[in-house]
Amino acid sequence: MVAEPYTADDPETRLALFDFAFENAPIGIALVDLEGRIIRGNAAFAKLLSLPLEKVLGTHFRDFTHPEDIEADLILFKQVLQGRRDGYTIEKRYLRPFGEIVHVLIHVAAMRDAAGKVVRFISQIEDITRHKEHERQLAERAAQLELALEAVRGGFWQMDILTGKFETSDRLAQFIGGPTAARLDLERYVNRVNVNDGAQADLTPLIAGKLDQNVAEYRLDTVHGERWMRCDRRLLRDS
Repeated sequence: MVAEPYTADDPETRLALFDFAFENAPIGIALVDLEGRIIRGNAAFAKLLSLPLEKVLGTHFRDFTHPEDIEADLILFKQVLQGRRDGYTIEKRYLRPFGEIVHVLIHVAAMRDAAGKVVRFISQIEDITRHKEHERQLAERAAQLELALEAVRGGFWQMDILTGKFETSDRLAQFIGGPTAARLDLERYVNRVNVNDGAQADLTPLIAGKLDQNVAEYRLDTVHGERWMRCDRRLLRDS
């Protein structure tokens, strides 16, 4: 039997494996000294900053951090130095040379010597810009929809088919129950529908997915007395 020249416990092998993983990682990795300066980074990290790696080395992480995000990062960094934590995770923004903003998720861990003293930090940096933009667009669309629906006379209701949660808007609840009325759930709403109009108000075809849209007219007991309501109901499907 021929013995392998190296094993996983061999210091040179461990170092070679670390170097390979560091340089070829698909996300940014950086080694940071106790002052917060970058002492080593990989190609993915330099790409995040849109800077040559040689220009990144020796700079403090505050130099490319958005001014509004520096304080929170420094507080956590100092807490690790003080022994109050071993690491931290934070979302923040990087500023590229021409002002472009990159949203990142950073995982920071302390590297210690045999005596347990912190000697440097290792950071893993993920680009989450697309995710944050997607969140912004969803929030914007939700706000636009809320405004549009609130503008509809009489208000609106919505129902999550997966959870069965039904809720009226504030305006519809107040139209039904008065200025101080709370939002109605499905049971309380259905109880306001005229018993002779149950078939028209039935949601079963929509819930079952047999229809994507329909218009129902039924009588509803409101604070102003019984009123005929016209309800434009639409089923929203995922992709």
